[in-house]
Amino acid sequence: MITSGSLPVPRHITIVSETFAPEVNGVANTLKHLCRGLCERGHKVQVIRPRQAADQERAQQEPNTPVLHHDLVTVTGLPLPGYPDLQFGLVRRKRLRALWRQQRPDLVYVATQGPLGVSAVAAARSLGIPVCSGFHTNFHSYSRYYHAGFLSRMLESYGRWFHNRTVLTLVPTQAMITRVKAMGIRPVAQWSRGVDCQLFTPGKRDPQLRTQWGLQPQDRAVLYVGRLASEKNLQLAVSCFERIRALHPSAKFVLVGDGPLRKRLQARHPDYIFCGVRKGEELARHYASGDLFLFPSKTDTFGNVVTEAMASGLAVVAFNDAAASEHIRHQENGMVAPLDDDEAFVEHALTLTQQNTLLCSIRQQARLDALDLDWTSQVENFEQLTFTLNRRDRYHAVTPGIPLL
Repeated sequence: MITSGSLPVPRHITIVSETFAPEVNGVANTLKHLCRGLCERGHKVQVIRPRQAADQERAQQEPNTPVLHHDLVTVTGLPLPGYPDLQFGLVRRKRLRALWRQQRPDLVYVATQGPLGVSAVAAARSLGIPVCSGFHTNFHSYSRYYHAGFLSRMLESYGRWFHNRTVLTLVPTQAMITRVKAMGIRPVAQWSRGVDCQLFTPGKRDPQLRTQWGLQPQDRAVLYVGRLASEKNLQLAVSCFERIRALHPSAKFVLVGDGPLRKRLQARHPDYIFCGVRKGEELARHYASGDLFLFPSKTDTFGNVVTEAMASGLAVVAFNDAAASEHIRHQENGMVAPLDDDEAFVEHALTLTQQNTLLCSIRQQARLDALDLDWTSQVENFEQLTFTLNRRDRYHAVTPGIPLL
């Protein structure tokens, strides 16, 4: 059994994903921290992903760049329809079988359910290698945002087929466990997310950046960080901000990120501030320079931006789902609305802009609570959940305190 803080016997772990750092999305961010933590704890990490445009530029890493893997295998990638900056991977399972016969991993973790993930699961099963999956993306729920609701049931069936071919499916929240079990996926266990509180901190608030945004010290910066895409429910964020601006004309809406909706939003709202994709220290500076954070999504399985905003000392308004359902206590460290109540979401945001004392109290408490959400404990939890998988596709629930559902 692995105890917290102890170093387990080193394992050979393969991570399979259609997206990986430095690509900017929740899956890539999560896997970056997982792989780094596993390497730091002495495991040999192999990553299999599609080729990325900047691979050659990154061939020679800086000496101080944290190690994310010991072995990188790249495969052919094709653009995802509607998301040209994201790819799905193509690889023959024969190639994976040959690769793993030469260097057999103790565990294969498949983070995405595209063609690359399907091949990896099939190859691992044929060799008797324990393979588990992560439920990182709610693809079936996206369909209604793209006028393709008729595909929802088919995508749900596909997800059930895919995940039930793995030994265990890891899910980030209790709310998502309920949803995934209702889809017929079993067994499942909760593996949550951490946040880098050294990177994301209120201390990086930048008065010069706020001046560039056109703000006076007392003005409100309403922030959104994430993909500018239909499934993020951005229309609600826009409506919410317009209600805020009706009461506070000097408020600014700052959107950090990119995506298929950006051109349309910029055309309709030229007064909004579009910052594009920001990473690392720049992203942390943008977070810390905001005041109020809107997270209108109803499709995210977690939403790393919620905990990043909390760590940065922002007051988060979100629906009672995903990360918010796990980490936000209403009116203490953020504001949460029922999933079916858009008006409550807007009212919560208006309350925070009207009540400065409440806003300040929530911001302080959000930062304090985020300090408990470290990645080290989440990497240890991953070890505890996955390192007891055996080659007969059975799961031995030997770790107390971590339920298998």
